[in-house]
Amino acid sequence: MKELSKIALAVEPSTTMAIDAMFKQMKAEGQNVIGFGAGEPDFPTPDYIKEAGIQAIRNNETKYTPAAGTIELRKAVCQRLKEDCGVDYEYTQIAVSNGAKPCVYVALRALVNPGDEVILPAPYWVSYIELIRMVGGVPVVVEATEAENFKITPEKLAAAITSKTKCMILNNPSNPTGMMYSRQELEAISKVCVEQDIYVISDEIYYGLVYDGGQFVSLAALGEDIKERTLLINGVSKSYAMTGWRIGYVAAPAKIAKVIANFLSHSTGSPCSISQKASALALSASQDSIEEMRKAFEERRNYMVERMNQIEGVSCIKPEGAFYVMMNIEKLIGKELHGTVIKDSDDFGNLFLKYGKVAVVPGTGFAAPNFVRWSYATSMENIKEGLDRLERFLAGETI
Repeated sequence: MKELSKIALAVEPSTTMAIDAMFKQMKAEGQNVIGFGAGEPDFPTPDYIKEAGIQAIRNNETKYTPAAGTIELRKAVCQRLKEDCGVDYEYTQIAVSNGAKPCVYVALRALVNPGDEVILPAPYWVSYIELIRMVGGVPVVVEATEAENFKITPEKLAAAITSKTKCMILNNPSNPTGMMYSRQELEAISKVCVEQDIYVISDEIYYGLVYDGGQFVSLAALGEDIKERTLLINGVSKSYAMTGWRIGYVAAPAKIAKVIANFLSHSTGSPCSISQKASALALSASQDSIEEMRKAFEERRNYMVERMNQIEGVSCIKPEGAFYVMMNIEKLIGKELHGTVIKDSDDFGNLFLKYGKVAVVPGTGFAAPNFVRWSYATSMENIKEGLDRLERFLAGETI
């Protein structure tokens, strides 16, 4: 038989799946395990949004829509981007797909030829590097250290650019680090991108979840020069607790948006009509539900960070957005715990689940092997118990 696609064969499975599968198996067996891997809010979708979806079904709004999304939803996206981020788009510059991840993929498809380089700041969300490879691009990973608050500097960005560089991916606020770029930092990065004429895929899916009174700044809001090079990714999953509704969108210059719409028309087709109706309401109605979630996440974050930094052997910096904490385990590398020498975060994660009955996400998949990611998109009760177990696990106890 003929060989399979070389591009497809090169795609690696998610490095988080092994521990996740083990966690689910232990839970199914009735073991008292706690998970901190969730990349989704633990809140239900607000009732008024659910009702809009139910009403869409009753009204028989269950047919195909335009491939790039309904005009109603795309106009609602424009309104929300204008009100929240201060950026102006026409609805024809918006393309909607089945979640933000497919939007990143089609954005890369619109920009990248095989062999083009794509700059990827690390730590990065695990799917970015595989999405780049899936379109034949070459990922150029640039490390942003904890001392740099996990944020790439303009100097590092400039040094990574070559004649083959087509674009960079910027995730702000970041998964997995929770860190957010300030206006000044974004201006410095945008200056390099404009001068070197590279595109930016700016994934801003967590922009509604920012803490300590911080001010989110959208890259596209910094001026026309950077806006015409920016493909802005967002969606309803995180801010509205609508992960399962699968609606994301990309806002782009008109020429690029048309290319993306064409690509969607021949690949995924239109997103779910029911989800689009509910998402249009989510974006255009009162945003009070976001604030309620944001406050709860901020309270959980404060507790997790304070408590974690009181535990011997681990530490973390305070994230500014999203709902993740990156726990530094550098002091544990090379040490023996529960009869095993810890070489990296994979070892730590496996041991913590086995002996501490807690599932966290190893940083190896994020290009941060000395860190593990905790999600605080879970109850305060779970957070307190999970950190209690961490303390006992590090003391050599078995849960």
